[in-house]
Amino acid sequence: MKRPLKKNNDNKLYYVRHNNIDMTDIDNTAARRQKYQIETDSPILEKIYIMQPITENNEKEARDLIEEAKSLIESAGAAVAGVTAQKLRSISPATVFGSGKLAEIAEILNGLDVTILFNGDLTPSQTQNISSALGDRKVIDRTTLILDIFARNAKTAEGKLQVELAQLKYLYPRLKGKGGALSRLGGGVGTRGPGETRLETDRRYIRGRIDYLEKRLAELEKRRQLQTERRKKTQTKTIALVGYTNAGKSTLLNYFCNENVYAENRLFATLDATARKFTIEGADYLLVDTVGFLRDLPHHLIDAFRSTLESVLNADLAIIVCDATADFDVQLKTTLDVLHSLNFSSPYLLAINKSETLDENARALYPADCVFISAKTGAGTDELKRRISEAFKEKYIECTLLVPYAQLKDYSKLKNYAAECKSEYAENGVHIACSIEKSHIGAFERWLTPIK
Repeated sequence: MKRPLKKNNDNKLYYVRHNNIDMTDIDNTAARRQKYQIETDSPILEKIYIMQPITENNEKEARDLIEEAKSLIESAGAAVAGVTAQKLRSISPATVFGSGKLAEIAEILNGLDVTILFNGDLTPSQTQNISSALGDRKVIDRTTLILDIFARNAKTAEGKLQVELAQLKYLYPRLKGKGGALSRLGGGVGTRGPGETRLETDRRYIRGRIDYLEKRLAELEKRRQLQTERRKKTQTKTIALVGYTNAGKSTLLNYFCNENVYAENRLFATLDATARKFTIEGADYLLVDTVGFLRDLPHHLIDAFRSTLESVLNADLAIIVCDATADFDVQLKTTLDVLHSLNFSSPYLLAINKSETLDENARALYPADCVFISAKTGAGTDELKRRISEAFKEKYIECTLLVPYAQLKDYSKLKNYAAECKSEYAENGVHIACSIEKSHIGAFERWLTPIK
């Protein structure tokens, strides 16, 4: 038996579905239409209706998945038309949802210009079958939506190339042909007959375009490697800001570096890696902001942005930024999974952003070694800076060297592992004050002198 309609704080009609799961749905078609009109009062925006499958694997996090889908839709510049969630005992191979539920959704949306978002991944055949069941409506899945957001937010030439590559790799297996009606005849002997279909032509074009994009990105990657090598030569210590999308990484970079890097409260506002210098206790660091992560982010998207994520691999330290208003376990697991897939091995610090929303009891639930901060106000950032300094002190040893002039050639082969702070020339050689990675200190042992 269904529960009566009720209103929430923003005066919108909601219905609490059965199966003990709270979902936004309406009791009858007329009321559902009314809700639709309330939620889509901006006729300019594309309206997207969410279909959320609930399985044993995602039952506990179903509500969060729906809210995440709504945020993704807003980031794409569209409006949420409504939500239908269904707890599935078994998944239909053809349409995921059952035929009865699809008929119900078709009735709700009859005569309305609405795009369907399936909040998960669909095969090409499932996309086509769901579209047919809903009156040939446009149907997209979660990956398609994310790719659209990426296309909106990519600013640099490299970012645009990476987005296009990801889109084409996703599109390739989803191309559909329409038989001989689209076949093309060539000219000359041997080309008569059906010829090459439009589908084959499109696939050949996409394969060629993918090859071209991969070569261009490889060239850009070589250029970035040269930049990385130059940084290593100057021993610039690099810190990567990583974490869940919209956790506050760009805001933290702006606060640390007194910059105005684009930061907005929406998912995937940052796609292109941004690097800025800042100083702690007289030591210079390079702070790198990176693309945010998302749970179950398709691997081909990670692969497409691997060149951008190289900045994470080359970092001496990572700061994992988590949002205190979101699920900490999901954010941390998602971030660590991506870092693991990149073979990241450097140490990291945990920074809990928006910590002003937490009381003492809530803070006690987080790991003891995390740092509570507010990237917006700067609260807790002094402690974070202190932890950064300590992390590098654990990795580097401050020391002085006396290198005889006759051995300068030997020293030059090793100096990439030493960050020189000050050097003075004397009769017996060069006195060098520097910091050296602990793992390489043995190579400099013969020149070590007591620190004055």
